[in-house]
Amino acid sequence: MMDREAIKRHFLLSAGFSDAERHPLPGDASTRRYERLTRTDGRTFMLMDQVPALDIQPCRRNETEAERQASGYTAMARLSAGRIEAFVGAAHYLRDQGLSAPEIFEVDTANGFLISEDLGNDLFARLIEAGADETPLYLSAIEVQARLHDLTPPAVLDHDWPLLSYDDMALKTGANLFVEWYPKYDGSVSLSESAVAEWEAQWAPLRQRAEAGVTVFIHRDYHAENLLWLPHREGVARVGLVDFQDCLRAHPSWDLLSLLQDARRDVSRDLETVCLDHYFALRPNIDRAAFMQDYVALATLNEARILGVFARLVTRDNKPRYEAFMPRMWGHIARNIRQPGMEGLRDWFLRHGFEDRLAI
Repeated sequence: MMDREAIKRHFLLSAGFSDAERHPLPGDASTRRYERLTRTDGRTFMLMDQVPALDIQPCRRNETEAERQASGYTAMARLSAGRIEAFVGAAHYLRDQGLSAPEIFEVDTANGFLISEDLGNDLFARLIEAGADETPLYLSAIEVQARLHDLTPPAVLDHDWPLLSYDDMALKTGANLFVEWYPKYDGSVSLSESAVAEWEAQWAPLRQRAEAGVTVFIHRDYHAENLLWLPHREGVARVGLVDFQDCLRAHPSWDLLSLLQDARRDVSRDLETVCLDHYFALRPNIDRAAFMQDYVALATLNEARILGVFARLVTRDNKPRYEAFMPRMWGHIARNIRQPGMEGLRDWFLRHGFEDRLAI
């Protein structure tokens, strides 16, 4: 049996890239690996290397809750389980809408490889760190959202990849990472069965509201580390999109809150307000008050989910660097639970020993 490197070289040979220089890119929390391929004529491409996790199954169409629970976390949360065809199907859909997902040139779904267009290095986060004005970048990202939210997404993408909904079970699975993993990370936290039951009782009606609002395609990881600036293109095409393989249909606030209440960088309250104003100006028929109630609730759920993910990365996977992001997430939660409609969750956090983290 060939090792992974030999399989990769065979794929590159078959695709006509055997002579390309290979430059690995830094990894992240995922199992994907990327290389920049430079051909002899100077043109560059991206190689995605995603080892198929054949022992982990994504959620299938029409799968019952019991079947998803039997399949495990990935199916419950409706993640793509590293399937290359999810990325390809989403890329084709986004490009068909005039958006700048990478063009796909070669695909090997069985082995988990693809070669795509290279959108460059100008991630929003790196440009802002270098001194670029963040406001026009963020407003352009909002315009991408408005474009997507004016569309009715298909039930199935290319490569027969289902565009499933971010439903109650998926939302619950994410939120419950907090009560499962945060006490394992922080020994001062102890959550009884009754505390966990209260957690569920607080979230259930908010999740139901979110599921009722499932109407749009979401990237699901829409933030400044996954957006690239392409200034030579026009309109919404100036925003390059990557890492959208876990896409779903969901409430339209989801990608907005991922962008504006980011885990990895500070987004000022003023910039968040300017961006939301721009969004509602582009979509004037939206009930802003009702939308914002869902935005605040889902932002808080997402931040609890991310705290659970970071706690798991630190505790189980020995990746302590994710601790640095936790105070920012607590800051978002502290602000959100002061909003109308969040009184029950605010009380839950206060009664179960999180006062210091929330600085309330």
